[in-house]
This record gives sequence, C-alpha cells and structure tokens, in this order.
Amino acid sequence: MEETVIVVMIKDLTTGFLDKELACYKIKENDNFIYNTYAIENDGKYTIYMKLTCDKDVLDWEFNAIYDYYDYGTFEGLCTSIEEDTDCYNPTWIFSFDYSENISETEEKISQILKKHKEELQSVYEAIADKKDDYENENE
Repeated sequence: MEETVIVVMIKDLTTGFLDKELACYKIKENDNFIYNTYAIENDGKYTIYMKLTCDKDVLDWEFNAIYDYYDYGTFEGLCTSIEEDTDCYNPTWIFSFDYSENISETEEKISQILKKHKEELQSVYEAIADKKDDYENENE
C-alpha cells in the first residue's frame, strides 16, 4: 500500500492565497476522501481545515439525503468543528482541529477522521438506499 503525502499550507485570510507550508503528513488509507486541506493562523495558533467528500459522484436526490443521515456525533473528540460545504458538487464537510507540532499525533488524528468518515458514509449509503422516492417527491 502506497502512502500519500498531504502538504498543509497556511491560508492568508485577506487574499485567500496559500502562503507557506505548515506541515506534511503521510496518509496510508482513505486519502481519496480528501478534497483539500489548509491551515489558518489566529493569535499565533493554527487550526487545520480538512475538506472531506464522498468516494463517488452522487445523484441529485442523494445529495440532501447524505447530509440528513450523516452523524456528526461520530467525530466527537476528534475535531473542533464540522461544517457542511454545500457549494461543492458532492456532499462535502469541513473538519477543523488544532495544529500540533507532533507529526505522528496529527497523522493519527487525520487517519482516525478519515476512517470514521469512510465508515459513516458507508452507513449513510446503506440507510438511504431505499429513500429515493422520499427525496424525489420532496422536490416536487
């Protein structure tokens, strides 16, 4: 199994540009869920933001269903916040957590978030499998 290396860049809030590298992390599994990642500095401390999405293109009716059935409680203790990013084509969530200089600790945290995200999506896909008519009728 190959490792993927993600580079976390610091985002300038004024320009929106990524200015400089904060850290690099090796990810062994589930990197296909990462849409992007960046960090923001606030009062000398960094917060890492990791956008995670689905492992497939979803159908129109699935979009809202996935958000409705996604359980944020699964990530309690792993991140400081989770927000929905409904501007993306597929359901996307922005996970945030405090930066740590301990690389292995952060790699483990990222791995745990990715693993739980994958498990949660699989659970959601199963839960909504028979909900197509409910969601299609909702839009009429």
